Amino acid sequence: MVKIEPFAVEQWMDDHETTATYNIAETCCASISLDDLQNLSTQQPDPNNQNSIFSFSRSTKLAYGAIRGSEQLRGHLSRLYSIKTSTPLPADNVLITSGAIQGNFLLHHALVGPGDHVIVHYPTYQQLYSVVEAIGAEVSLWKAKEDDENGWVLDTEELKGLIRPNTKLIVLNNPQNPTGAIIPKSKLEEIVNIARSQSIIIHADEVYRPIFHGISPVDAEFPPSLLSLGYKNAVVTGSMSKAYSLAGIRVGWIASRNKEIIDRCMVFRDYTTISVSQIDDAVASFALAPHTIHSLLHRNIQLAKTNLAILEKFIESHRWACDWKKPLAGTTAFVRFSKMGRPVDDVAFCTLLHEKTGVLVVPGSRCFGRDGDFKGYVRIGYVSETEVLEKGLEKLREFMKGEYVDDVPLAR
Repeated sequence: MVKIEPFAVEQWMDDHETTATYNIAETCCASISLDDLQNLSTQQPDPNNQNSIFSFSRSTKLAYGAIRGSEQLRGHLSRLYSIKTSTPLPADNVLITSGAIQGNFLLHHALVGPGDHVIVHYPTYQQLYSVVEAIGAEVSLWKAKEDDENGWVLDTEELKGLIRPNTKLIVLNNPQNPTGAIIPKSKLEEIVNIARSQSIIIHADEVYRPIFHGISPVDAEFPPSLLSLGYKNAVVTGSMSKAYSLAGIRVGWIASRNKEIIDRCMVFRDYTTISVSQIDDAVASFALAPHTIHSLLHRNIQLAKTNLAILEKFIESHRWACDWKKPLAGTTAFVRFSKMGRPVDDVAFCTLLHEKTGVLVVPGSRCFGRDGDFKGYVRIGYVSETEVLEKGLEKLREFMKGEYVDDVPLAR
């Protein structure tokens, strides 16, 4: 029987989010409705199909649909991954999945077996190391270090030292959850060169791409997608949930320039969901089409900038208890809470905050840490509706004046 670790962050959210009044733990850009999506688009509704904003009508037969994903949806994704590259990505090199979480799961089962070795960028989403461990692989955590000037930094010399003869896969998360850090272009190129020299596959979970708000696309270190760096054994996963505000349609994808990787994932896919809902596929296609995607991403990047400034103001006014490396991308911040220089018990802090104020955040040591890592750290999701963030931070501000000082214990 396969044993797998409980998924700590998902269990935390499941246990608390339905009773939270102010959910500032959510990692998606504020969700939108179909009406919102239509309003963001420059395409006018079809007068002959008033019941639908996308190429799907009530008369469409609800069969399985396109097993690998519709040509339209895979075409939009291939176009996005072909920007600023000399070789376009074929649509057949994209596989549509039920969210990125299924994409990651299928990919790791397709690429890794018992006795293999996997190196995982850390801290990160627990799925990216727990699934390969359950398969029977050995895992080395490639730990990002906090740097006062550069945020959370990876050392490629350390990566070289982690590689073993049986290293099969290097897993990255860019932009990163929970820190909001990026792996800059030059560092990505170093990683690719190291992997290429030993024919190691690189997987980048890019679900928070392209929500970049602290670095400009004209910056020399702006991180491109891993697929644009010319390495055949690179594979990425993505999703409509985080950057595109459509978690409810459960659409993600796997994409690679190595078609064999996609075909191997498809073998495992046949044993799971078979296909994505035709309706979900159609909504995703509408959102990623040229007439909609630019307005949608502008909305979400501006929301991230606005809300991050609000969160930064809170951090700066509570420097006696808070510290962080300001996020450059994504939707999450990893904030360290302390008393007199010592980290607090972040689980007790988050539990008490939820009970007393209805504010939901995520404890770092329980949901992202191993072996005592990240005591005192709390993940805050700040790209919710601005009003929710403001009210949540106001309740947190009141909490900091009372219960935080009197009742929150220090970490052991």
